[in-house]
Amino acid sequence: MRVIGLILLLCLAMTAQAASSGDIMFGGELQQYLASALTLGALIGVCLLYLRGAKRTPVKRWQFWLFQATLIVTIFTILGPLDDWAARSSALHMTQHMMLMVVIAPMFALSKPLAQFYVAFAKWGKPLWDGLFKVTRYPMVCAYLHGFVIWFWHIPVFYMLALDNPWIHGLEHLCFLVTAVWFWWACLYASPRKTPFALLALLLTLMHTGFLGALLTFAGSPLYGEARHLQDQQLAGLLMWVLGGIPYIAASLWAGNRWYKHLQRRIANA
Repeated sequence: MRVIGLILLLCLAMTAQAASSGDIMFGGELQQYLASALTLGALIGVCLLYLRGAKRTPVKRWQFWLFQATLIVTIFTILGPLDDWAARSSALHMTQHMMLMVVIAPMFALSKPLAQFYVAFAKWGKPLWDGLFKVTRYPMVCAYLHGFVIWFWHIPVFYMLALDNPWIHGLEHLCFLVTAVWFWWACLYASPRKTPFALLALLLTLMHTGFLGALLTFAGSPLYGEARHLQDQQLAGLLMWVLGGIPYIAASLWAGNRWYKHLQRRIANA
């Protein structure tokens, strides 16, 4: 079954790549093609490493399939038609950002693949991944880092730079994804002692992303050039403001409920 899953993943990846870059090769946009090919290769490499680790360490079936689903969703988000549409529409560009930050990142966190990567990277695995995820011990630090990245890449000059340069665009996606994974990992796996900070981190992120969405919605003119219609920008703001807030609210309810049950057990055992 794992081999079949890998084959299906590779077939879907190649299909998405062909759809997104079919006119790139003929159009001579070599930089875009190379960036897409490098991204696809990196994602396939991640999949192979995970499968290697999954053969040698126990993994829950639902987490195994969730990780593979995360990779498939990632491929279609950053290499599929959505990436081409996002270049022409602020609303679809925002959809792509929201997919990275509030869909793919929490899916990765819930699949909890670090044990598999520990094994796949042999003796370097545990020190490497523990170092990368050390910041997740501090939910508010993760919230600050993630918030900075969100606002930085929505500054018009950097927003347009990412649209014009495929390598900068890839860096933007990497910044969104890495800081979002840290953020969700810190909030979803916070210890009872740090759950209040996780709730505060979720509230802070809900508020500042909602404020940014409101700025885009109520702006009187396009912020990202005349090529971006005002109505399209307003729709992008609503997506961030309204739909983008739902995962943060849901996570806050889940974390709050878990903390409440912990407090109940402490009181019962006192």
